[in-house]
Amino acid sequence: MSYPRMVCFRILLVLVAIVAGTATLVAEKKQPPPPPAHAKSPSPAVTDEYIHKEFGDNCSLLAGPPQFVGDLDGDGVDDLVVAARCKNPMADQAEYGFLVADPYDSFLGFGDVKVTSTFASDAPERKGVSLLIVHGVGPEAWRSDKPKPKFLLINLPFKTLTVKRLALKKKVVLGVYMEEKGEGEDTSSVIFWDGKKYHYQVLGASLE
Repeated sequence: MSYPRMVCFRILLVLVAIVAGTATLVAEKKQPPPPPAHAKSPSPAVTDEYIHKEFGDNCSLLAGPPQFVGDLDGDGVDDLVVAARCKNPMADQAEYGFLVADPYDSFLGFGDVKVTSTFASDAPERKGVSLLIVHGVGPEAWRSDKPKPKFLLINLPFKTLTVKRLALKKKVVLGVYMEEKGEGEDTSSVIFWDGKKYHYQVLGASLE
């Protein structure tokens, strides 16, 4: 093979390698992350002792709604979701290191949780009803004694709760699905972690 042909051949090989490498990178980029594992029930179930330890004596488990464990924030570590009744959440958040948030009223345009935390339901059975979420840290996940992100979500009008997958634009996450009661009767909605906070989204009304 002549020298010019050899040079051309080597250049061609380099170009082929570059194209192949670029195609591989593009293919890897386009592949979405695997969906999170399905949520399950904590075993053993969470008790008031755990709730008082993590959120204070003003919070107690709400009888009825199921408890869930799953990776809500996408970090590969299981998180905890339980329904509770909390008398005065704002008073204990600094002491127990949790964040009080109101994704429902934020969606409606009321962004100041100091104000929306004073909203009281007309129905006595709805007063103080909250959703507690504990993000897991390390091998022991949400049961760890290490400081971990904890959230007390107020004013959510849920009648039923379930945790299952939610398809967003670029990935699949676990969301807390709700069938609502009160003003949103027969409406379904979902709470999900958007990378910075818990976000509320209406899914639609029942067709029944």
